Amino acid sequence: MRKQAARRRVTRIEVGDDGTVVRRAVREDHVAAEEPLEIRLGGRSFVVTMRTPGHDVQLAQGFLVGEGVIRGRDDLLSARYCAGEVEGENTYNVLDLQLAPHVPAPLASAERHTYTTSSCGVCGKASIDAVRTISAFDVASDPLEVQVTELIGLPERLRTEQRVFDRTGGLHGAALFDGRTGELLVAREDVGRHNAVDKVIGWAVEHDKLPLAGTILMLSGRAGFELIQKASMAGIPCVAAVSAPSSLAAELAQEAGITLVGFLRDRSMVAYSGAHRLVGEVNPA
Repeated sequence: MRKQAARRRVTRIEVGDDGTVVRRAVREDHVAAEEPLEIRLGGRSFVVTMRTPGHDVQLAQGFLVGEGVIRGRDDLLSARYCAGEVEGENTYNVLDLQLAPHVPAPLASAERHTYTTSSCGVCGKASIDAVRTISAFDVASDPLEVQVTELIGLPERLRTEQRVFDRTGGLHGAALFDGRTGELLVAREDVGRHNAVDKVIGWAVEHDKLPLAGTILMLSGRAGFELIQKASMAGIPCVAAVSAPSSLAAELAQEAGITLVGFLRDRSMVAYSGAHRLVGEVNPA
């Protein structure tokens, strides 16, 4: 398995209340791994993204769902690593996927004309209009009801799955839960929050679970527009985050019929859309 963390020699500096340096120590520490991944379709470059190595095929599959290229497992024939550029050896940083014959190749206008950074899921789009892809799934009609008492425990359950974060402190996490039973279905980590979500959705592609009706997507950070877009494309009816959503994320969630919860911390939360799915008795005291 590719390394998701690397050791690096660092200098730790501590500053006292008076502004002077009270301690300086050199030691080895872990940092999150970050490498480029080029995704090709039928041998043609489609996008280059910066990611934490691991679950690369799931990342690519989830990315293609979010871009509207595929809708499920039957839309892909194969995925394989190609040789890299380092002395002719396989760097495991180039992944080529073959679309099924019935799947049309994406238009050139849909391709990313620059690389996607680990912090930005939609940078490099040829046209911002292409971001508002129409989902194949009717998320708004999903009858899911979520008990708020179950919802408040999800951040900690995600946190316990972030093993690489424990060593590095530098990875985002995303987890998918069954909204009815509370079962953890899958959790993934990555330097890019959008990559972590792509890996979760890619897992669902592999297990033929799209659309992801009745599920909750839990995010370790903020809920940006691109993450709500990906949830909509995968048929996820509820997205929860420990931090705030952006205004565009809240607008898209409302438009798509997604329940969007932010500031899910301790025993409180803020519903930005779809509050009708959040149920529980209100204590009049």
